[in-house]
Amino acid sequence: MAPQDLLKQGFALLNQGRPQEAARLCQQVIAQNPRIPQAHFLVGLVALSLRDRLTAVHAFGSVTQLQPDHAAAWAQLAKLFIEEGQVNRADQALKEAEKHGSSDPLVQDLLGTVYTRMGDHARAKVQFEQAVAGASEHPQYSLNLANNRVYHGDIAEAEGLYQSVLNRIPNHAQAHWALASARKATDRQHLEAMQAVLQQPNISERSRAFLHYAVGKECEDLKDWDGAIDAFMAGAKARRATVAYDEVAEQAMFDFLAEHCTEQWLADGQGSDHRAPIFVLGQPRTGTTLIERIITSHSDVSSAGELQQFGMSLRRLNNHQDPRRFSAELFAASMALDFKQVGDSYMNATKRLQGGTPRFVDKLPVNYLLIPFILKAFPNAKIVHLTRDPMDACFASFKQLFADAYLHSYDQAEMARHHSRYLKLMALYRERFAGRFFDISYEATAQDLEPNARALIGYLELPWQDACLNFHQQSGAVSTASAAQVREPAHTRSIGRWKKYQQQLQPMLQTLSNENIAI
Repeated sequence: MAPQDLLKQGFALLNQGRPQEAARLCQQVIAQNPRIPQAHFLVGLVALSLRDRLTAVHAFGSVTQLQPDHAAAWAQLAKLFIEEGQVNRADQALKEAEKHGSSDPLVQDLLGTVYTRMGDHARAKVQFEQAVAGASEHPQYSLNLANNRVYHGDIAEAEGLYQSVLNRIPNHAQAHWALASARKATDRQHLEAMQAVLQQPNISERSRAFLHYAVGKECEDLKDWDGAIDAFMAGAKARRATVAYDEVAEQAMFDFLAEHCTEQWLADGQGSDHRAPIFVLGQPRTGTTLIERIITSHSDVSSAGELQQFGMSLRRLNNHQDPRRFSAELFAASMALDFKQVGDSYMNATKRLQGGTPRFVDKLPVNYLLIPFILKAFPNAKIVHLTRDPMDACFASFKQLFADAYLHSYDQAEMARHHSRYLKLMALYRERFAGRFFDISYEATAQDLEPNARALIGYLELPWQDACLNFHQQSGAVSTASAAQVREPAHTRSIGRWKKYQQQLQPMLQTLSNENIAI
């Protein structure tokens, strides 16, 4: 059989979910002629379906060597590299993909995904829209555009896209979860549809996690507390089975920060003079979005979203290639950097995201790990740290399905031990860097908005504006798991929510007690 006929059959087999058979055809083609780019491209796709990322990188790399203008191969490499934490290589592959351009929806969707990982949701929006325009029947393209719509506050459009996916694939677990997350349930119709999907045979653990978390969220919307906690616990169990959380490595990372990020280290060297960035950080689901909305309601401040760029700047300058987002090794490699260069690199990387105002907010919660590095890069930085009751904070994470972060949050004891490490690190930072960041309580702000908002705006050295009390009237983009909820006034509904599930949350409560964390 001719190579082109074999390749056509190979792509068809892959689309039918038969990657092993497609791989055998790839081998036949390459044995006949190893210089056919599409044969290596199919090898890459097969490797991705088999989760063999190293082979995928080699295969797509072979494509770009044989055909340097192959935009799809460059886009695949950009996605693989950014997922592996190889930012410099991702930058180069992205540049090549953009240079060669393509009207292929696959390429457009891949570029949108890479932009999303880099925190550039505006560019991602353009790519996702083009992908859907070219292939509206493709569920993943519609799903990615819908998620981008949620980020930009276009909830009704997002719901329509999610529903279009479910109309074609009624058991699409991720679409069910996204739809549940985007709106508040008012009846049990969607919930019962998801429960029916869960009864089907051969549901993967990953799909079970999406569905259980979605069921739990809608049960909470409907005040079905027993149904909610059962679903959250089932979802956490399913999700924990699919992730590799290395608690020993996390402890080593916290230990490194505690040992090496000292006052003396911070005082040595010179940072950037920029005063524009405001970092809002803390644990996820502790009110960082509420505080960001208050700040960015001020006419002098824009929201840049949850940016990965500070950590990426450390990686770029180190050429660090560890797939873990943060690690003791990354921090060790960063200690001797030129921090003026770090600050300038960050400002350059975020230039298009800063808005047209003198100040902007970077609201990536996990940047709390980087407080010493931020202070060293930006001696005049304003850093706002959210505090919240430990059980509310832990439970808020435990009941949330995250993308690829916060892997500690799917087991009650692991979640509580992580939170203890975090609290101890923040206490150490507070002692060493006294006055260099501003603590604000989620509970106090939700219960009594104005005095806390005024104190916050005062710390930022901004003139008071009454618009900061009407933050919920903003129409801007929101990068958060609470995107559908932040467009309402401050409320206290989630304060003490964990107490409704106190019996089922005993492992979390006991672990915090063992760690001497006051509730």
